[in-house]
Amino acid sequence: MTTFRPSDERELSDIVAAALAREEPLEIVAGGSKRGLGRPLQLPHTLDMSAFSGIRSYEPEELVLTAGAATSMRIIEAALAERGQMLAFEPPDWRRLLGSGAAEPTLGGVTACNLSGPRRIKAGAARDHLLGFHAVSGRAEAFKAGGRVVKNVTGYDLPKLMAGSYGTLAALTEVTFKVLPRPEAERSLVVAGLDDAAATRAMAAALNSPHEVSGAAHLPRGADGADRPLTVLRLEGPAPSVAARAAALAQELGSFGTIDEAREGASRELWQAVGEVVPLAHDAQRTLWRLSVAPNAGAPLAAELARRLDHRHFFDWGGGLLWLAVRGGDDGGAAIIRAAIARLGGHATLIRGADALRAAVPVFQPQAPALAALSRRVKEGFDPRRILNRGRIYADL
Repeated sequence: MTTFRPSDERELSDIVAAALAREEPLEIVAGGSKRGLGRPLQLPHTLDMSAFSGIRSYEPEELVLTAGAATSMRIIEAALAERGQMLAFEPPDWRRLLGSGAAEPTLGGVTACNLSGPRRIKAGAARDHLLGFHAVSGRAEAFKAGGRVVKNVTGYDLPKLMAGSYGTLAALTEVTFKVLPRPEAERSLVVAGLDDAAATRAMAAALNSPHEVSGAAHLPRGADGADRPLTVLRLEGPAPSVAARAAALAQELGSFGTIDEAREGASRELWQAVGEVVPLAHDAQRTLWRLSVAPNAGAPLAAELARRLDHRHFFDWGGGLLWLAVRGGDDGGAAIIRAAIARLGGHATLIRGADALRAAVPVFQPQAPALAALSRRVKEGFDPRRILNRGRIYADL
C-alpha cells in the first residue's frame, strides 16, 4: 500500500489523476479518528490529507471561520472558545466509541460525516452551518462551492451534498463554517425514574413549550450506563432568561415527578456524555446502531426490539434518535432492526461492529430504487471511476 501526501491542491489533483489513469482507488485520511465509520476499506493506496490544515481566516464579528479540512477540532474549538463562540451543531467526539483514541478528529472529517450532537434539534445539522468548501473531485478537478456569507445561493447547494458524503465525492481541502456565540449560561432539568414512554411524553412537552429547549435525552440506565433512568432537558442563553425558563419549565413538568437541576459544568459534562454515547461506549463487544425515527416512535420501537434482541439503548433528539447496543446475532441484529424500521419508518446506521460484520451487512440504510439511481448519478458526476473512498457507503459506490 502506498501513502500519498499532497502539499497543495495542484499536487492533490495530480495524485488523483494518476490514480484515475491506473483505476486504483484511494482511501482519504486526515486525522483518522473516523476510519471505523462506514464499510471497511481495503484499497491499494491512502491519500493523507494532513497538510491541508490550519485556520485560514476567522472573523468573529462576521461569525465566519475558514480552515483547512485537516485542521484538528481541538485547534478549532480553542480558537472559538477564546472569542466566546462555538460550532452550534455541537460536533461529537466519537474516539472512545470507535476505539480511535490516539487519532485527531478534524473539521473535514466532521463535515464529511455530517456529525451533529444533541443541539441538532434546535441548531440543525453540520450541513446547515457549512457555508462553502474547496475540494478535488474524483475527476481530478479542483473546484469550490458556496461562499463566506450566509446568504450565498448561487448554483446548486453543493455544501449540503458534500456534508455526509463520507469522502466518496471529493477530497475536501478547505471548509467555511458559520459560527455562533457560546451561551452565557446553561442549566439542565433532570427527571429521574421515568420509563421510555413517560420520558417521551416529558420530552415532547418540553420541546413543544415556549422555553427554547436545546437538548432532550432519556438515559434508561443513567449517564454512565449503570444507574437509574434520567430524562434530561437543557436550556441555554442569557443567565436571567435561563433561570426564568428553567423555573417555568420545571413547574409545567411537575406531574412527571421530582425535578432536579444540573448547572453549568455539571450540565456540560452530562451533554458531552450524551454526544459521545458514553452510556453505551464502554461495552465494545456489542454492535452499536444509530436509528433515526419519528420522536413518538422511539419508545415503541425500543420495546419491540427488546422482545427479540438483547440490547441496551438511550434516546437523544427528543426521542427521534435511538442508540442501540446489541449483543449477539450473526448479523448484529440487522435483519430484525431493519424489518422494524420498515414498519415504523426511519433509517438505521451501523456505527460500530467488527470489520467482517460491516462488510457483510449494509452499514447505511438500503435505498429505495429511485433514490439509489439518483445516488449513482451523483457519484457519476463527481467520481465516475470510483476512485475516492470506493465502497465506504455502499459496496458499488
